[in-house]
Amino acid sequence: GVFCEQALDDPTVTVVAGVDLNHADIAGHLPEEIGDLTDISLLHLNSNRFCGVIPESIKKLKILYELDVSNNRFVGRFPEVVLSLPELKYLDLRYNDFEGELPSKLFDKDLDAIFLNSNRFRSTIPENFGNSPASVVVIADNNITGCIPSSIGNMAGKLDEFIAADNILTGCLPEEITLLNTTTVFDVSNNKLVGDLPRGLEYLQSLEIINIAKNKLRSKVPESVCSLPGLKNFTYSYNYFDNRDPECFRNAFPGLSVEDEENCFANEADQRSDKECRSVLSEKVDCGAGCRRPTDGDSPKPTPPKGDSPNPKGEPVITPSPKASPSPKTPKVSPSPKPTPSHRKQPKSDAPSPKASKTTPTPSPWSQPPKAAMPPSTGGGVPPKNVVPAPTKTQPQPQPSKGSVSPPTTAPPTKGSVPEGSSQAQAPAGTPPSTSKAPPTPAAPKSGGVPSPVQKPSKPSAPAPEPLNGVPPTGKSQPTPSFTPSPPPPAVFRSPVSSPPPPSKNPSPSPTVKPPVSTPPPQMMEEELT
Repeated sequence: GVFCEQALDDPTVTVVAGVDLNHADIAGHLPEEIGDLTDISLLHLNSNRFCGVIPESIKKLKILYELDVSNNRFVGRFPEVVLSLPELKYLDLRYNDFEGELPSKLFDKDLDAIFLNSNRFRSTIPENFGNSPASVVVIADNNITGCIPSSIGNMAGKLDEFIAADNILTGCLPEEITLLNTTTVFDVSNNKLVGDLPRGLEYLQSLEIINIAKNKLRSKVPESVCSLPGLKNFTYSYNYFDNRDPECFRNAFPGLSVEDEENCFANEADQRSDKECRSVLSEKVDCGAGCRRPTDGDSPKPTPPKGDSPNPKGEPVITPSPKASPSPKTPKVSPSPKPTPSHRKQPKSDAPSPKASKTTPTPSPWSQPPKAAMPPSTGGGVPPKNVVPAPTKTQPQPQPSKGSVSPPTTAPPTKGSVPEGSSQAQAPAGTPPSTSKAPPTPAAPKSGGVPSPVQKPSKPSAPAPEPLNGVPPTGKSQPTPSFTPSPPPPAVFRSPVSSPPPPSKNPSPSPTVKPPVSTPPPQMMEEELT
């Protein structure tokens, strides 16, 4: 377990270069003399009976690259002395009795792997969490409270695994998680998360395992996540979902394990009682203070789910929910965009049976410690947050809600498609991607999926909402001169976009207060703005 090599500064001298005493059944305190091993780059002491605290002398290990003290009996607060190690990349403190707050400077350090699960940390996730360049972050099985910070979107292109199961996280899932285009494992099960799933999950093109079980999530499970090309395990059991697309049934796709019991799906086995569902779904959703800034978007929706749009089991339904009707001050749509680069096979021709036998979910990745340091992520960088105006019959008018992001593409931009496997693919924080006028031919839809553009008639009397699948209707590419507005109307259209989001909470705005685009005089528009 002790490795010797030539000293880096003097090849004529042999020094201790690494210590690996895993599973050696060693007991007692870690001695201060550990700091005398100044030439070691690896210190593995997992699965022993060490107790006490990490000695301060460890800060003298200036070239230490990996530190693994997991599965011992260390106590005390987070050992901040390890953050002073300049070359440290791999930190494993799992299965100990550390407690207290997580220091914010932990996520400012250039670490590649952070394992903190199965301790007694009582903390929130610091707001600078997204500053970390780590490819793996495991904070499961602690007492982590509060919300998942929106800065997690800054880890796009770097974060491969995020596991925060078995904590006390609250609030809504932030829309910024849809930016994590290189993430393969996302596990937030057994927390107290609420609200709808954020829109734009189809941009998680690398996702293989997603576990959101045992929360209070509600409304609809969209096909945009169920049809992800690499998805192997999707667990959304023990929530309060009452609607889902056919792709999200068990056995809808070969090779996809789905766990869906104990939800609120009507007339299906292994679901919650109607009384329990009504009790929870009647409560107003509160994403919580600090979860998301008011200007970060309008999803997840703080309203109960709609029960008037059941999904047939025959073919997928990609039409927007009724709440997509634009209000006078918020011209936005709540679509279910379809990621065209997905190579997932189409659902079986026979309707998926909701009563199919349960499949065994993939074991949680944090249950067993890894043997070596996690390799640094080679994914793309953080996608820029560009705001792209939505297409209209006039000149570019309304823009998506502040904080939304349009995804980049690496191939010639076929509107409505998302590049498969692109490390620079970008997900919106709350709205699907917008497109420009006169796009090329839209990508071929999946079987029974996206409606044809001709099914979306143009409406010259109202501001055009964003298209369902990122492809504008055909009629919008050739505006007629009669719809060319005078200078005042564009200013009127911009004002509703920047207005506060409260009107979005009303799922059924009165259509009678909707002003026409081309008929009312500018004075009426300005009065409405006032």
